[in-house]
Amino acid sequence: MGIRSWFGLDKPEAPEPPRPGPPTTEQLLGALDAIEQQARDGKVPGVVLSRLLRVTGIVRQTLPRLTTLGIGSAQGFSVMATATDYLPVAIGNYLRLPRDWADSRPIAGGKSSVMLLVDQLDLLGTTMDKVYDAVCRADAEAIIVHGAFLEQKFGQASRGGVLGLGPDAVQAAPPPSSASASTPTSTATATPISPSPLAPPE
Repeated sequence: MGIRSWFGLDKPEAPEPPRPGPPTTEQLLGALDAIEQQARDGKVPGVVLSRLLRVTGIVRQTLPRLTTLGIGSAQGFSVMATATDYLPVAIGNYLRLPRDWADSRPIAGGKSSVMLLVDQLDLLGTTMDKVYDAVCRADAEAIIVHGAFLEQKFGQASRGGVLGLGPDAVQAAPPPSSASASTPTSTATATPISPSPLAPPE
């Protein structure tokens, strides 16, 4: 037995466990369901439950569009952390306190635990509103880009309605003006102009 075997240095190194990836949409929805159920089971006050449901509702609207922001973006991380960390911690901290003490005893800035929880949920709601707005604006940007592409491809009506459908673009004829349409002129019936009597003979 060699020295390495004696100290166990000849054993193969254990492979690193695979790192878990980001939570899936189904997992995030499950986390939202769990925190809502926890709040209902704990019989949180109505001011808390209404604000919690507002936050979870915005997160549910944002999740289908999360790929627009990218999982690794700051907004994407905020959405995932809100569902899996921020909300569970905020509600869990409150539920661990005796109800009468949490709802009546000032603990910071003259505010009770329930008042501080309401402030935290309002902050999360405002933040999720901004994230959802950013997601929708990113999707709406695609409409602007596509419109610019169409203008470049097919032209604008202000240039006479050019249809860029091939190498030989077709120029739409402008409509006749109202003045020329209402007062037609016929060269066949026009009265000839007589020569001036003072003109020298030909």
